[in-house]
Amino acid sequence: MKFYKFIVLSCLAGSLPAYAQKAYTQKINGTRLQFDMQAIPAGSFQMGSKAGKADEQPVHEVKLDAFWMSRFEVTWDIFEPFLYKDYEVRQSEGPVPAAVDAVARPTKPYLDMTFGMGKLGQPALAMTQYNAIQFCKWLYTRTGVFYRLPTEAEWEYACRAGSKGVYSFGDDAARLGEYAWYKDNSENKTHPVGKKKPNAWGLYDMHGNVAEWTFDQYVEDFYASAAAKKPNPVAVPDKLYPNAVRGGSYDESAENLRSAARLASDPAWKQLDPQIPKSNWWFPEAPFVGIRLVRPAKAPSKAEIDAYYNKPPIKDY
Repeated sequence: MKFYKFIVLSCLAGSLPAYAQKAYTQKINGTRLQFDMQAIPAGSFQMGSKAGKADEQPVHEVKLDAFWMSRFEVTWDIFEPFLYKDYEVRQSEGPVPAAVDAVARPTKPYLDMTFGMGKLGQPALAMTQYNAIQFCKWLYTRTGVFYRLPTEAEWEYACRAGSKGVYSFGDDAARLGEYAWYKDNSENKTHPVGKKKPNAWGLYDMHGNVAEWTFDQYVEDFYASAAAKKPNPVAVPDKLYPNAVRGGSYDESAENLRSAARLASDPAWKQLDPQIPKSNWWFPEAPFVGIRLVRPAKAPSKAEIDAYYNKPPIKDY
């Protein structure tokens, strides 16, 4: 466990000079697909909220190294080639490389995981955290670039984008509709990414649309621990539940879309799964959770990358 935590922190460590870190578009090699990454500068911020819930306290300073974060939530357009080989073949410009084909694909879901909300430009959803990490592995195999899930600290830092208020745009919840799809305006469904205003660092849908996986175990009192006061804090997961989810979704109230709001995965998200043991890949009752990608400015070693991607799933009985 200590070794694995070292690996995760090592993956987070280091940064490029500010002039060297720029936004870019990542082509998924061998396909016609691509996605955009925004540069997030190194810095420090006050994590948490004095007026928020108990798990958001105490407010504490966190220092983070530079990274990139995906401008949009991961859409079905780039998630489906990982999910379905026949779809990947159709999107590919040549034969699927053997190394790519060897990456474990999710089991095919037994129901429509779009839940009738559509695919084109829509956020991919209802995958487990393990599924999200294996998608990152598929991207790495295709691109040679290490992508992973954000930590809770990285997510909140990027969401705030230098702001100190309740939301990335300030304290006025009446303005939330300018930036987010949520309970009051979503018609209880997801919407194509990037249709609302971005935050100050050019990230769209950080509030609402779908909530987003982080890598962290959800630990209610983590902010009070010594670990949370160090640079690049991360609660390395060692249990299946709960893991930390951020940003709120289309079916949640303004309270859960706050920059500091922490949400947690729950076994109830699989309670209708008829499989024994339950799926490692899908949450059939979580059509509100999706993925946003991070790339650390300093690439980790191959051994560190393998340790991140190849941690076996924790079986869910």
